[in-house]
Amino acid sequence: MNRLQRVFALLISLVSLVGCGRSSSAPKILRVGFVPAEDAQRVIQNAQPIIDILQKELGMEVQPFVATDYTGVIEALRANKLDIAFLTPASYVLAKNEANVTVVLKSERKGSAFYYAAIITRADSGINKLADLRGKTFAFGDPLSTSANVFPRKMFHEAGIDPARDFKQILYSGGHDATVLAVLNGKVDAGATYANSPDNNDTAWMRYLKSSEDVKKIHAIAFSEPIPADNLVINSHLEESLAQKVQTIFLDLSRDPKGKEMLRDLYQIDGFVAATDKDYDSVRQAFAIAGIELREALQKKQP
Repeated sequence: MNRLQRVFALLISLVSLVGCGRSSSAPKILRVGFVPAEDAQRVIQNAQPIIDILQKELGMEVQPFVATDYTGVIEALRANKLDIAFLTPASYVLAKNEANVTVVLKSERKGSAFYYAAIITRADSGINKLADLRGKTFAFGDPLSTSANVFPRKMFHEAGIDPARDFKQILYSGGHDATVLAVLNGKVDAGATYANSPDNNDTAWMRYLKSSEDVKKIHAIAFSEPIPADNLVINSHLEESLAQKVQTIFLDLSRDPKGKEMLRDLYQIDGFVAATDKDYDSVRQAFAIAGIELREALQKKQP
């Protein structure tokens, strides 16, 4: 091989190395995690229009992931198997403790970045206050649900009620829809779910019960203090420019009527605003008052 040939071969090798470096560093897939606030299949179905927009705007494949429970999304973030994720407030506090994530956006509903836990029963149950729940059966949602476990337990603690001691039986439904149906159908005497306002005007049971007559059969006996809204987090390994594009897409969806409709279908939210870690200090306090240790909450299904 003469000198000219050797130089040409070296140039080819350098070009190949540069090409390989670019290919390996450029993300090919954006992995998005969704908490299973309701049936996982329904979450995926409602998320698909948003997935399509992300793929179009980012010019890359987007893979949705819905775990069987809230812990699964946190574990996936901790193992760097997700790039971004939608989390509940409690899930975020745990993820921040266990994984290298940054909260960037929080949701709004009707202009409010807060929502509430609601303790519900059937209107004909004869249960009118928290004290009436003693000796009754009760359904929490997922153990890591903010409004269906953490804040309700805080409410019970402040009312002098110990669920393990005072309830006849405790069930974990796994989702808000399952809890509402369990109460409606008399599988439990009462349960914990969410409401978007501290009254009976925008609630989980209004979302999941299609019949107005069934909605009237559900009665809330207590609402929690305002809870900072669910959020969108970014895994620290995601390239900053891509993370900024993702935030821009969701903020644009928040300003677009069709985008608002997609977000409403997904998690009953109207849009997003900027968020900081400090916004969720009250959730950390709720964990402490409820007696739920952060690390233990990840290690077992039932706190």
